[in-house]
Amino acid sequence: LFLRSIFASDYRIVEAVDGMQGWSKALKFLPDIIISDVMMPGKDGITLTREARAAGITVPILLLTALDTLGDKVTGLDAGADDYLTKPFAMGEFLARIRSMTRRANAFTPAVLSAGGVTLNVEEQELSAESAIRLGSKETKLMKYFMMNAGKELTQEEILRYVWSDEPDVPADIVWMYISFLKEKLAAVRGKVVIEGEKEGPFALRAMGD
Repeated sequence: LFLRSIFASDYRIVEAVDGMQGWSKALKFLPDIIISDVMMPGKDGITLTREARAAGITVPILLLTALDTLGDKVTGLDAGADDYLTKPFAMGEFLARIRSMTRRANAFTPAVLSAGGVTLNVEEQELSAESAIRLGSKETKLMKYFMMNAGKELTQEEILRYVWSDEPDVPADIVWMYISFLKEKLAAVRGKVVIEGEKEGPFALRAMGD
């Protein structure tokens, strides 16, 4: 199960029938939390967790399993899971753990991000390198997304889901328009990073010379 968005006690859920589909949807939908069974066909939960962390996916991961020995729990946590819930479990506890994990994830989102000598102050909406410039709210959110995924290719669809999640009807070409804005502002502050990619993507933030 992949929770895409959380609104109070309501959850928008994307389901996966096995580990392989789960891995594909984790990359596609960029969930707020990943909830995975340990024993799954195709790709087990431990492998999925390891691969998610190796790929730079930092969202909370909750593993569900009937394997309740201490060694099983240690294996899951060492793989990169944030929590481990054994079956059977009460729905109240399950939901409480989801709330706790997503609350912590939001609380620890960095306020200042850096990549290639460029710094983004998220709260001040300021981009700086040799000089500084203010960004709009969407520019800040887009730059934050690039900096949190520096070096990784991001599709137009992934960017739309992250930056314009509250505006599902915006045209896809808005992504390129805002990337163009950011390119101009990166040049203005003389930053040593560049956003690569053609109009329809994919796009990646890379240090110059990489």
